[in-house]
Amino acid sequence: MITKKDNNISRRSFLKIFGAGTVATAATLAGCKGGNKAGEQAAEEYKNQVEPPIGKMTYRENPKTKEKVSLLGYGMMRLPTKPDNDNEFDQDMINKQIDYAIEHGMNYFDTSPVYCQGQSERCTGIALKRHKREEFFVATKLSNFNRDYWKREKAIEMYQNSMKELQVDYIDYYLLHAIGGGMDEFNGRYVDNGIMDYLMKEREAGRIRNLGFSFHGHKSVFDEVIALQHKYHWDFVQIELNYLDWDYANEISKNNVDASYLYGELQKRGIPAVIMEPLLGGRLANLPQYLMTELKSHAPEKSVASWAFRYAGTPEGVLTVLSGMTYMEHLKDNLLSYCPLEPLSEKEMRYLDNEIAQKIVSLENIPCNDCKYCMPCPYGIDIPAIFVHYNKCKNEGSLPMGIGDREYRKHRRQYLISLDRVVPRDRQPDHCIQCGQCEPHCPQNIRIPRELRKIDDMIERLKRDPEGLGEEIG
Repeated sequence: MITKKDNNISRRSFLKIFGAGTVATAATLAGCKGGNKAGEQAAEEYKNQVEPPIGKMTYRENPKTKEKVSLLGYGMMRLPTKPDNDNEFDQDMINKQIDYAIEHGMNYFDTSPVYCQGQSERCTGIALKRHKREEFFVATKLSNFNRDYWKREKAIEMYQNSMKELQVDYIDYYLLHAIGGGMDEFNGRYVDNGIMDYLMKEREAGRIRNLGFSFHGHKSVFDEVIALQHKYHWDFVQIELNYLDWDYANEISKNNVDASYLYGELQKRGIPAVIMEPLLGGRLANLPQYLMTELKSHAPEKSVASWAFRYAGTPEGVLTVLSGMTYMEHLKDNLLSYCPLEPLSEKEMRYLDNEIAQKIVSLENIPCNDCKYCMPCPYGIDIPAIFVHYNKCKNEGSLPMGIGDREYRKHRRQYLISLDRVVPRDRQPDHCIQCGQCEPHCPQNIRIPRELRKIDDMIERLKRDPEGLGEEIG
């Protein structure tokens, strides 16, 4: 069994914690064209998809309020846009999908002032306003990343505007957004300006029902902030948890923290965990074909993504698992995962940890989750699309490798054509001037300008070397 020696929660303890889980979200449909068996397989799964049952949702109890929260939470950061205009969100479809979600037992909706070019709270508020207030819990965040919003009056303005956009007079779950960069930053955003005192008074007044934070970053910051439990009485904490991050988050990036440690620390204090990135932005639904085939051989009737959802949803300390769902097919597939949750066996747990996760780590992909926190780029570069395209081609084995690649010419042509389809020429990596404005916003701590430069260098070699006779691309 391959596990990290420094985990604060053992595999035996973890298996005791687990108790139930099942199905999932969709595969990303963009990327390399031609021979995309994984995408075709996902499309066929959705075509044959059965309707999720009504009245079967699995719920978890909030230990503070005793309210029942749906195990599947709706992440409102990847909302559908209109078919003829990618810049305009499709409110009718958003309404329809939220109606469907509530009908099938979902009651947790997570948004932020910065999601969807600042439109997510407004779109979410319009859709939820059509339902009784007691039918849903709404979560949003103090996303005061810009230093102008470290000022007390500006931070309060953001908080009050969230209630206005959401059309509510109280917020069920309010988060300090993406702490982890450093304690100086934490204190500047929330403590020195008196905002924590303000939010605690808002909680006392009932305008905030649960107060917590979402975490991306350094272990030392997590440790110090969670140790303030005696002062701030955190009601919940949002962490990244999936079968890759459980043991390998720190190995993928030295600035990330293994989910096993984060979850273990929350369990010690009895703090419920809200889970984000159960699919790592779709990466665990878009595995290389040989891994998808391997998972299907173990459970032909289940989607590839369902393995990740079962993993994320089964620990007893998890309150809800968030999924960003753009299409109705995503929503239906995820509802099938948790209506009701089916448990992972000990054998399945070992299989995901020892076999699948280790093989994914060996791929050495760029750990981009397509969260778009790095956007917009001041020079118009579509950073997430470039990284997702690169990872997808690498996973499919169609990345042109130069000397020794028997299909180099085919892969070279395929990569360059598909890149132009996915990312317009004026938004490709050759336009990056290495300004570095994107890097501080990346939750995965990717050295974005460096990775863009590496991809741009590869593209230039492909353009100059049509026969693959030059330096091998690695």
